[in-house]
Amino acid sequence: MKIIFGLGNPGLKYAVTRHNCGFMTLDKLAYDLGCSFGHKELDNDLASGYYHGQKILLAKPQSYMNLSGFPVRRLCAYYKVEYSDILVIHDDLALEPGRLRLRRSGSDGGHNGMKSILTQTGTKNISRLKIGIGAAPYDTAQYVLAPFPKEDMPFYAATFARAAEAALCWVEEGIEAAMNKYNNNGQL
Repeated sequence: MKIIFGLGNPGLKYAVTRHNCGFMTLDKLAYDLGCSFGHKELDNDLASGYYHGQKILLAKPQSYMNLSGFPVRRLCAYYKVEYSDILVIHDDLALEPGRLRLRRSGSDGGHNGMKSILTQTGTKNISRLKIGIGAAPYDTAQYVLAPFPKEDMPFYAATFARAAEAALCWVEEGIEAAMNKYNNNGQL
């Protein structure tokens, strides 16, 4: 089994904010896999499906972004899933809007959700898929918690669709193949 975590903040107030790129990508993945969210377990909203015979659990941690590590660690322990079998999807200020970047491991890159995950799991060896939202032109917290402008939504919907494809490539072919396919041509 593989677990794909999408990071975001719970609640309607944050539904279409830049910080919820992970949640929105998981919504697209659930649609593509024909499954739906609504099963709550260990502070995660879950959906499950199969892709080419591989069981996939889609998980939206229901803690706020800065505490994402607790539900990630608990769910992995409960299902006895190795950290090498998880992918974390999150927004990234350092990437231009629409750009995708997969990484096998590394630091938190200044992302508080990843910082919490790395702290709670005790490892940097967690694959992640970063979705570019561009540098904040004003206060960072206000920028990431602001909704996407309506005129940008078609662009980001296409970005989330491409991120969902990259996540499925990770499931089927592994991180190296996904990096080769989506890092070099990650922008729409």
